[in-house]
Amino acid sequence: MTKEDILQALREVHHPARQDRDIVDLGMVKDIEISAEKVSITLAFPKRRDPLTEYLVGSARAALIRHLPSSVQTEVKAVVVEDDKPAKKKGLGLGLEQIAEVRHIIGIASGKGGVGKSTVAVNLACALARMGYRVGLADADVYGPSVPVMTGTEGAVPAAEPGEEEGRELILPLEKYGVKWMSIGYFAERGQALIWRGPMACNALKQMILQVKWGPLDYLLIDMPPGTGDIHISLVQDIPMEGAVIVTTPQTVALADVEKGVNMFRNENVNRPIFGLVENMAWFTPEAHPDEKYYIFGQDGGAQMARELGVDLLGRIPLVQGIRESGDLGEPVALGSRPDGVAFLELAGKLAEKLG
Repeated sequence: MTKEDILQALREVHHPARQDRDIVDLGMVKDIEISAEKVSITLAFPKRRDPLTEYLVGSARAALIRHLPSSVQTEVKAVVVEDDKPAKKKGLGLGLEQIAEVRHIIGIASGKGGVGKSTVAVNLACALARMGYRVGLADADVYGPSVPVMTGTEGAVPAAEPGEEEGRELILPLEKYGVKWMSIGYFAERGQALIWRGPMACNALKQMILQVKWGPLDYLLIDMPPGTGDIHISLVQDIPMEGAVIVTTPQTVALADVEKGVNMFRNENVNRPIFGLVENMAWFTPEAHPDEKYYIFGQDGGAQMARELGVDLLGRIPLVQGIRESGDLGEPVALGSRPDGVAFLELAGKLAEKLG
């Protein structure tokens, strides 16, 4: 095979976060070495690590294997190339530049509303921050943004500063409890309904996540809208999301929608791993009797569903009055040491361990 044949094969590999352009068009193929027994490819990445490096290396090798004879060995290497302004030189979007220093981008999703997804997302962010990680949370629940209330930042307006690209501003996230917060709720009046069609909502969410000056982060959690739809697909296609955590309650009506959510991420057009299931409101414990458990929504439904779907059960969060009160007061329970706060710390520890 000639170098042109190799390049043609590599054009099958597209970068999900760069407007679906292939790695050849993006100028990422730095070197090609061909011999009778081996083909070696070197892919170039900008100075700041691309969150999709391993994915692109593996996809490039798979493309070569499909087109090369089985007797020919394939090797794909990644190198870092100094590039002060990758957005202008290689067509990288401004948004990708702002998340280039984020190690893990995790979606927090649910098959249906009302299962406490945002409560889990906010407390998981605070728990990870308590463990010493650098954490950010983007509230992408465009039709029901609740992060401002849950964090006591309602009414705050994020500042902005000029970006490197002319005419573009970068939004500065709010910082509280050791977490960087961003929500569409910061840009809407209290009680204002966001009457947006799908494309408008998708564009607003992309801007809210990709035009934010996050800086170096270990985890960026994205509180996704409930259910499945075009907003979810747009977020996954335009943002290099590593995978998702699914939140549910033990009751049958919620579990019926969990499978739909899991299958959405497992769809070949989305193809993101599920890091685990969180069973919220697993049991009710009266604050005056912390040792008692009442399974008012059913028992072990989340654990059984996790087994059936072949995913890990990352945590079980009790239904405690304090969780609701703390959320209404803007003081997440994960900041404390009560059993409900400890449950979120254990959840954070399992997720961090799973992601290495």
